Amino acid sequence: MGVAGLWGAIAEVNGTRLYYEVQGAGRPVVLVHGGLLDGRMWDDQVPVLAKKYRVIRYDVRGFGRSAEPVGPYLAADDLTALLDQLKIPKATLVGLSLGGRISIDFALLHPERVEALVLLAPGLSGFQGLGDGGKSFWERVAAARTEGPKKAVELWLKDPIMAPAMENPAVAAKIRPIAEANQHVFLQNPLFEMELKPPAIERLGAIRCPTLLLIGDRDVRAIEAIAGILDIHVPNLRKVVIRGSGHMLNMEKPEEVNRLVLEFLK
Repeated sequence: MGVAGLWGAIAEVNGTRLYYEVQGAGRPVVLVHGGLLDGRMWDDQVPVLAKKYRVIRYDVRGFGRSAEPVGPYLAADDLTALLDQLKIPKATLVGLSLGGRISIDFALLHPERVEALVLLAPGLSGFQGLGDGGKSFWERVAAARTEGPKKAVELWLKDPIMAPAMENPAVAAKIRPIAEANQHVFLQNPLFEMELKPPAIERLGAIRCPTLLLIGDRDVRAIEAIAGILDIHVPNLRKVVIRGSGHMLNMEKPEEVNRLVLEFLK
């Protein structure tokens, strides 16, 4: 099957504007990016997946070319509204970090709409102590307000959660411009994003779809802890540890991630 052309658009949904791109044809696969990044982080996945699937990637509210939040919202509700507008009743969700958390929340809210989950080093609503959160997050917010948002980006890029990816010059060259383009995130009101209630951590047993969990052996302990919780409580889950990778699995080890995802989607 040939690859259908890439096209991007703005969806006015759920009281906001979400930028999204579609490529390929076949069963829908939705890519949900990590924090301080946007849909461009999937550049190594889209051409490969689009040979067999209809691939949708979008910028979460507040990131990339999507609108900034102006009031309370639930990111999983934005995803629901986007899929409604695209007339996609059911899809496979692929999410990294923040995107993994959003994907898990969506799967709990709309289990009938999730064919499968692919979680890369995911966050988890209700989990306390995420390496790229807590005190360090608020320190970066304070730095953005006193020294400018670029300073906050530098602190984030030096965080242990990003260190393995930034050691590789080729990967760092891809991550840095995306992060710098999203530096405005640190000036947004972080309290606008609501958490799923009850949080996902309290009801993981309700996720019944096939789930692939990928984690790097160089990721931070908090992500390892989340992976352990998911491995125990999500019934139909396969966990794979990718050697030599940190948090940014799809950018650090793109060929291995692509192979694992394609095998799983079969």
